[in-house]
Formats: sequence, C-alpha cells, structure tokens
Amino acid sequence: MRLLTLSVEAWPQRGKSLLLADVSKNRPPTNFPPGPWALPFIGHLHHINPARLHLQFTEFAEKYGNVFNLRLLVEGLTATMATTGLLLSNGNPWKQQRRFALHTLRNFGLGKKSLELSIQQECQYLAEAFAVQKGKPFNASLLIHNAVSNIICCLVFGDRFEYTDKQFQSILQDFNEIAYLQGSLSVQPYNTLPWLMKWLPGPHKRILALTQNIIDFVEIKIKEHRENLNPSSPRDYIDSFLIEMGEKEDKDSGFDSDNLCFCTLDLFGAGTQTTTTTLRWGLLYMIYYPHIQERVQAEIDTVVGSSRQPSLSDREKMPYTDAVVHEIQRMGNILPLNIFHMANKDTTVNEYTIPKGTIVMPILHSVLHDESMWETPHSFNPQHFLDEDGKFRKREAFLPFSAGKRVCLGEQLARMELFLFFTSLLQRFSFSAPAGEQPSLEFKLGVTRAPKPYRLCAEPR
Repeated sequence: MRLLTLSVEAWPQRGKSLLLADVSKNRPPTNFPPGPWALPFIGHLHHINPARLHLQFTEFAEKYGNVFNLRLLVEGLTATMATTGLLLSNGNPWKQQRRFALHTLRNFGLGKKSLELSIQQECQYLAEAFAVQKGKPFNASLLIHNAVSNIICCLVFGDRFEYTDKQFQSILQDFNEIAYLQGSLSVQPYNTLPWLMKWLPGPHKRILALTQNIIDFVEIKIKEHRENLNPSSPRDYIDSFLIEMGEKEDKDSGFDSDNLCFCTLDLFGAGTQTTTTTLRWGLLYMIYYPHIQERVQAEIDTVVGSSRQPSLSDREKMPYTDAVVHEIQRMGNILPLNIFHMANKDTTVNEYTIPKGTIVMPILHSVLHDESMWETPHSFNPQHFLDEDGKFRKREAFLPFSAGKRVCLGEQLARMELFLFFTSLLQRFSFSAPAGEQPSLEFKLGVTRAPKPYRLCAEPR
C-alpha cells in the first residue's frame, strides 16, 4: 500500500479523480466523496459503458464534482493490485524493481547515442517495409507495432525480430486482441465477480488464454538466457536480473523467477503498445490534416534534408514538428484512465476522507482536454505548443506520461521513438487515405484508447 504519488491534492485543480471504493464495506466511509447510487453486489457496474468510460467519468465529474467515487472492479482489481511486476506492484518490491529497471536500461543505452542509432536503424527497416507497398493501400499497424517493439526487445531480450517472424507476429496479435477485449462490457463482470465468472464462458477466458501465450513466450526467452548466461558480460535486462537474483531468490525485494517474468512482460508490453498506438494516431492525423503534414515535411526538408536520417539533435531546430508530435500525444490521449493507485494511509482530498486501501484513479483525459488550460481542447491544434514567435513552448497540463514517482518509466524512450519514427516516415513518404476511403477519427477503448483499424497509402517522396 502506498500514497498516491501524483500529489492527490493537486489533481482536482487539473482534472478529475475517480475513487474506487471497496464494495466489501456495506456503507461508504464517513465524508467519502459522492457518486452514483450503487446496487448490491454489482456496485456501479450498471452505470458503466467500457467503450466510452473516460467520457462517462467527465460526465460524472460534472454531476458529482471533481472528486467522486464508484464501486467497481473490486475483487479482480484488488487481486491485480497485489501482483508482482513493475506497473501494479507496490511497497518495497516496487521501489527495488523500478530502481533496478531504470539503472539497467540506462546501462544498455537508454538516453545514450547508442540507443538512438538502434532506433534510427529500425526506422530504416520500417521505411523499407513501407516502400515495398509501392504506394498501394495497406494497414500499417502490425509493421509499426513490430518496429516499435524491436527497440524494447533489444533492451530486454537482447535482439530484434524480423517483420516476417511468424511467432513474434502472433505474440503481437495477442497483445492487440487483449487490448481490444479489455474494453468489452462482458469483461467487466469478471472484474467484479471473478468467483462466479471463472465458471462461465466469455471473452475473459480468451484474455486469460492470450495472456498465457505471451507468458509462455517470455518464459522461453528467460530459459534461453539461463542456459547461456555469462555473469561477467550481461547482454540485456533479463541477464542483468538473473545476475542480480543469483542462486537465492528474494521475494521481499522482487528478485525471484516469477517476478522476472512479470517485470519482463510489463517492459515488453508497455514499451510496445503505447508508442505504437500514438504513432498510429499520428499517421491518421496527418491523413486528416494534409496541410499540417506538408508543413512538417517542409520543416524536415529544411533542417534534415533527404540525404541523412533525422536525429534527436534536430528536434530543437524543428519546433513545428515537435509541436505536432506533442499534439498527437495530447489528442491521441492513449491512456485516458491512467494507472490505478492506492492510498497507503488515511488522507484528505478536497475535504473528503479517503481511507487507507482506497483505489484512486487520476484521470489523464480531463487534464489533456481541460477547457481552462487549452485554447481549443477538442481540436487538433499544434499551436497549443508554439508561442507567438513560432518557438516550442511547454505546457503545464501536458501530462500523457502522468507525473510523480509513478511517472512512466519509459518516458525518455517513448519521446525518442516518437520523434525519430514520425520524422523518418514523413521524410520518406506522403500519407493519404486510399481512394474512396475516409478513415475514422473514432476510437476503440481497451487497454489503450486506439484508433479504429484503417488503411493508408504511403507515396514515396
């Protein structure tokens, strides 16, 4: 149990906070935040539409205030919160594992020129795969997914995977299907009543099967690392973890075999899904707003040219492109519900009492679309990140990676990838919708808020 590290007092001024109460209590605690009327056993499940959950939370906030409560996801969620790994663990294991992961990833290039070179190489592979399409319509999602995943794979597994690797393609498809099914209404009863739903068929069973496929893949990689480990020369995160763990496992600090699997899974999944989804939104917005695409390409042509690849050192000279990338993140809004937190002691928020053990969700959607912070919060507008002189400007309400001690561990990596992949693709290609097709800006809400599947044409420049 730990205090919400995103300064819970500050969040109501910037956005809304959702408090998920423990339904095992018959009555809400004294002075608990208000919320809709709950039903026995299912709590507020009947109020929820998973396909537009973040929008519903905005509506709840308008009715009940910026701090409100819902009784949801208790048994399944509580079990999840108690798991190992990097994302949802807490206490000493979380501190130890986050510190170790950051240190290890930096040792293998995070924030260094060597990793930038690896990303640039992957950009080249991706561009070559796009060029094979010869300007004809295709769905670029899986290629982008593979390319982005290869960066974290090099850090975690020590190698990349070819775009023709059928086993790895299957694993990526499993990730995509899990992300989609998590937004299904029929999954919610499992989160609320797992003791009942485990006996019934449904998409929750499919999610468990797909997750096991990915776990099996990770465990095979760990086994391969064990068999040819050289303690004096670690190749990647898995090697480093095995060396740190040694012969004696330590569950108190999280250095045990099970936790290695879950930490690897967290790094692999989080380092793939979020950046991929953001880039998919990015190309979709460029198709929708060709005048913005043309202006980005003009800046790329001026600063980088066509004879070399874009580099991170170019970013400061490309304020408009940098602004567009930031606006893609803001409007893409890929993690609108943030990640669950839990109060590790009784606390007070806006005069409301939040008991120890209450699950707290600071809603990022409300920050990225705050009408008091953004000039045109519901429109795609790169000017949000440009001053009167056309120079890039930071914005206080730009928090796609969250904030505080639980800020996204991979923020630095994601920022590198987004700039390099985006500029490399727009340097080489002009993107448009296939003739007679108009991709939708509507979303699918699952693990991430993702664009609906679409095809594009990548015309070589």
